[in-house]
Amino acid sequence: MNIGDEYGGGIVFSVDETGKHGLIAAKEDLSGHSSGYEEGRFTWADAKVACHDFIGNGYSDWFLPNKEQLNKLYLRKRDVGNFADYSTYYWSSSESSTTNAWLQVFINGYQSHSNKLYVSRVRAVRAF
Repeated sequence: MNIGDEYGGGIVFSVDETGKHGLIAAKEDLSGHSSGYEEGRFTWADAKVACHDFIGNGYSDWFLPNKEQLNKLYLRKRDVGNFADYSTYYWSSSESSTTNAWLQVFINGYQSHSNKLYVSRVRAVRAF
């Protein structure tokens, strides 16, 4: 298995040293939105639910990546492709407090934490 391969319902963006395990990103940002917001924009809680409920190419074990997994995805964004806008922030599942969670901007890799009620884009991932 190699970075950029289509496999398991998405695109491989991380592979361990054995080549048998890694992470796959959905081919596109999740569709849908949190109530009252534009398409593709989710609060943190809604992002987690949307990833959990996502069924992509027959697979139903998708999840919201933690901040380390999201950074790996950022580093391979060109191999995965189809990001809405590289200047957009993407949610991670990692919390920094009871009211804040980590997100990452895909233009420069900057990670920051923000209020969980903030809306951002979401890319579901799964392990293999």
